[in-house]
Amino acid sequence: MPRIMRSRRALGIAAAGAVIGSTLVAAPSGAAPAQKGCDTRTNNTYDKLLECVRLEGVMDHLEAFQAIADANGGNRADQTPGYEASVDYVVETLEAAGWSAEVEEFTYPGTDVTLQQLTPVSADYASEDFAGTGAGDVTGTVVPVDINLTGDRVNTSGCEAADFAGLDLSGPHDIVLMQRGTCGFTDKANNAAAAGAEAVVIFNQGNTPEREGPLTNVTAEPFPYPDVPVVSASFAAGAALAEPGSTARVAVAFVERTSFNVIGELAGKTDGNVVMAGAHLDSVPAGPGYNDNGSGSAALLEVAEQMAKSRPHNTVRFAWWGAEELGLIGSTEWVAQRTQEQLDEIALYLNFDMIGSPNYYFGVYDADESSFAAPVVVPEGSEHIEETLESFYTLRGEPYDDSAFSGRSDYQAFINNGIASGGLFTGAEVVKTEEQEAIWGGTAGEQFDPCYHLACDSSGNISEHALEVNSDAVAFAVFTYAASTEAVNGVRGAKIPGNLRIPEPAGPEHTFAGPLGGDDHGHDHEHHESR
Repeated sequence: MPRIMRSRRALGIAAAGAVIGSTLVAAPSGAAPAQKGCDTRTNNTYDKLLECVRLEGVMDHLEAFQAIADANGGNRADQTPGYEASVDYVVETLEAAGWSAEVEEFTYPGTDVTLQQLTPVSADYASEDFAGTGAGDVTGTVVPVDINLTGDRVNTSGCEAADFAGLDLSGPHDIVLMQRGTCGFTDKANNAAAAGAEAVVIFNQGNTPEREGPLTNVTAEPFPYPDVPVVSASFAAGAALAEPGSTARVAVAFVERTSFNVIGELAGKTDGNVVMAGAHLDSVPAGPGYNDNGSGSAALLEVAEQMAKSRPHNTVRFAWWGAEELGLIGSTEWVAQRTQEQLDEIALYLNFDMIGSPNYYFGVYDADESSFAAPVVVPEGSEHIEETLESFYTLRGEPYDDSAFSGRSDYQAFINNGIASGGLFTGAEVVKTEEQEAIWGGTAGEQFDPCYHLACDSSGNISEHALEVNSDAVAFAVFTYAASTEAVNGVRGAKIPGNLRIPEPAGPEHTFAGPLGGDDHGHDHEHHESR
């Protein structure tokens, strides 16, 4: 288990002070110091900090996360030894750098799922429950329903009540096996339970590489069969379970889970004004989470190390969230655990989730809704965060675009509490267009991250250029607001040494169908009913 450290001081310490204007800063100039120089000096200017936030440092942390996954079953998912080791690594890194580091516990409802074939072969299969499942433990005969294991594998398995006509489901322990396709999971589960199934297994369709592996993070509407467990399986597991004479065990038990967020703080000179930045620390069970979200987690660690010897005007608080891949649970629970007074001290929140996608675009959360009409109320002050990140890209000569500010990553709980928010995103499962290839390079017709939520999200699944630029962007935004948040919440701060200026934002490329024409290309962790 990760080490549990009690808070050494009340959360929420921060600061106020003098203002920094909107045309602030500075590209680094001159020869960069050796790493030893970065480790010993106070990086109290933009030049110094951006010289010392280095790709090599970020990659060291990324490879450490990969090594943790390699040593712990190939992933860093919540509720696994890989996640616990990731928590310890972040804590040790922060404390070695001089930050305070606290591990904060939260609980959430979960399930224990078992899918085990007994005959004609003996095997345990990766499986997850469907939202809305009942609880139960069923051992019995597997009854395939209208499945198609060959050719195009098109099927209507379990989509109609007539699919169950003539099947013998009168036994005490019948497990209905259905295949993904045509209709929603809820329809399949309802039809099977109504026909007499004591348990339901829905396996992946197998018609494309993306539909071969285990179904994960699947949702279905609740259905009125509380004693019927409904679980998922890969195409290969489904094919094995479909063999004549197959028997199996399907079990779902409801349990309470305990997990952990890591909260690091660098104390500011004054109280009451906290600048927060966060990245989720967990991966999906399928893989190590090198880009999703080792990239954001590693960048925050590198920035923390390089800011450690500075004394910011406002307190800086970094968070590494648990159970994000299960539905933004860690960040949501952390915000819920705060008093209103503690929430009022948070000036803003910056979110960094997938910032090095191998087939990237540079995306900034669209707070001003110039491309995407937000389905959430965007808090006042968020537009300035967007402009700050856009100005950094403009300074670096990097084209950028809007990313849907839809509340589907860890900023959601902060937005819901009126806290100004923003952040970066380089794309997930959406396919890059030819127009985007012409702007950012890469390969049109492929996903921004071809390994999104797959086992291949491992060492090498990264654009080093995107990660290097975005790690500097993280440092730039955090450092800006560590000095002053006046343009966000009216609290004056301090002037950063130096008199260098940055340009006004060049403007987004609008490659997602133009102003207010964008589809939702955000990082979607709400895995809706799928066919």
